[in-house]
Amino acid sequence: MKKIIQTSKAPAPIGPYNQAVQTGNMLFTSGQIAIDPNTGELKISDIQEETHLVMQNLKAVLEEAGMTFENVIKTSIFISNMNNFTKINEVYAHYFNNETAPARETVEVANLPKFVNVEISAIAVK
Repeated sequence: MKKIIQTSKAPAPIGPYNQAVQTGNMLFTSGQIAIDPNTGELKISDIQEETHLVMQNLKAVLEEAGMTFENVIKTSIFISNMNNFTKINEVYAHYFNNETAPARETVEVANLPKFVNVEISAIAVK
């Protein structure tokens, strides 16, 4: 059985999908981008600020499911420019403990929704 996870503390979906789906003890989040959930505005002028907002949106979805970043077992990071990798990675590292950090891939893509610079999704387990 699947349970839809939805919170007003993260941006509403911009298409036919949900913020996350939980099945059993597994949570699968949709990719989060830097939309301010309070204003609906994109924040993409500074890659570090953008990445922090993406991670805060992801945190809000995890919390709605009763989880934290410690529950995350896998992330996928999509970036529009690999030259931003170091700055994105520096911000990302603030949200995970090195000893228990999840598995991850980082992929450069041609474009992302709303032409943002970074999108991150996660798989978590309770």
